[in-house]
Amino acid sequence: MVNMDIDATRRNKKPRPLSDSERERLDEFIESIHYSSRYSDDHFEYRHVQLPKQMLKAIPKEYFDGSRGTLKLLWEDEWRALGITQSLGWEHYEVHEPEPHILLFK
Repeated sequence: MVNMDIDATRRNKKPRPLSDSERERLDEFIESIHYSSRYSDDHFEYRHVQLPKQMLKAIPKEYFDGSRGTLKLLWEDEWRALGITQSLGWEHYEVHEPEPHILLFK
């Protein structure tokens, strides 16, 4: 796996799977997830994913960083479980703190 300077302290120690009931609560939001166009610099390709604000209330508390009030940096298994669909290779590297429903990927 490529090290993309992800702050591992901002993640769960290992991916935290969703229960069936948690997954069902999130299903209603999947069609409303917005994906930006891709953009890049000299090193990476980027995109951001905007979750519906109401979706944050249905995401398990273990996915949140209490000190920041935002989602933790999610493992691929976690963001895919939320209903985010992207090709292989994307890494969740940051949360836009002023708008915690926006997840930044590279």
